[in-house]
Formats: sequence, structure tokens, C-alpha cells
Amino acid sequence: MNMPEKNKPVIGVDLDGVCADFYGRMREIAAEWFERPVDSLSEDVSYGLEEWGISDTKQYESLHRFALNQRQLFKTMPMLPGARKYLRKLSDDGYHIRIVTHRLFIHYSHAAAVQQTVAWLDGHGIPYWDLCFMKEKSAVGADIYVEDNPHNVLQLREKGFATICFANSTNKEIPSPRASGWREVYDIIRAL
Repeated sequence: MNMPEKNKPVIGVDLDGVCADFYGRMREIAAEWFERPVDSLSEDVSYGLEEWGISDTKQYESLHRFALNQRQLFKTMPMLPGARKYLRKLSDDGYHIRIVTHRLFIHYSHAAAVQQTVAWLDGHGIPYWDLCFMKEKSAVGADIYVEDNPHNVLQLREKGFATICFANSTNKEIPSPRASGWREVYDIIRAL
């Protein structure tokens, strides 16, 4: 009698800053919004984008609302190199890919956020079994998380979840395990 193969872990994968180039696309939109040359906006940003002159949550939400509703932010971001390739490899290896993103924070724009997200995932051929729009990412039941938001990485780790920090300028102080690209993510997950 053949025994079923042991179930592979569920991988909770963030989108913005992990699969999609959120900061690159938002930089283009912010340059338009502030009517400044794109080169005048630093690529080395912290969480909250204060380096671009964003001073508070209200101003950030205003820019984000414009980006989402007038520039289809979630549909027009470039894919980060390797995301599709290594997520497909993980899926082919039997891992369960669960996309976990907190994109529903702009009130009365949820339909646009969901539609743009699904169009982006399908258009880029990203494999996934579940799509969760969640602020509290630990509630989705993943075994391993791939996340770039420094607050989320620390919170997930404090709760005992294996969490790979996808490295960018917003999370320089977060300790290992860190990955600077998708090949490293794949290798860390396979080693776990």
C-alpha cells in the first residue's frame, strides 16, 4: 500500500515589496503626485516614505488612494525578478502557496484593490492556492512567511512563526533569516 506523501508546509507570501516592486512603482507615482522629477526621490526609503516628503498618515493615504484609483498601482507594478520562477518551483515541489497581503486599508476602494491584485497575479503567472487580504498575517495559518514589512516580520517571529525577511531599504535592521532575492528565499525554504 502506498502511503501518502507528507504534506508540505503552507508558505504565506506577501506581495508588495516581495513579489511586486511596490517602491519602484510608487516612486514613479509619487514623482507625478508631487510634480517632481523621479530622480529627485530617493530609492533608499524607510517604511512610511518620509524621504519623499510624506509627513503623516493622512498624506500617505492620499497618495496611496491616488496611486490605487487613478494609476492602478496594484495592477501596474513590475514583478520582482525570480518571484514567478521560484514560486512555481516551490509549487511544483508540493508547497502550498498562500498569498497574504494587507491591501484593503483605503476605505471604499476594496473592489479596485482586489480586482487589480487578481489581475496582477494572473497576468504574471504567479501560482497560489489561497489569496488572503489580511492585516493580521499570523491569522492565516501559514507555516513559513516571506515578508518585507519590518513590523510584520518582528510580530510574526515573536509569535513563533518561521519568517524570512525579504530584504529592502525599509528593513535593514531586521536580523536573519534574510533573503535579498527569490533564489535565496527558495534555498532557505528548502533547507527548512
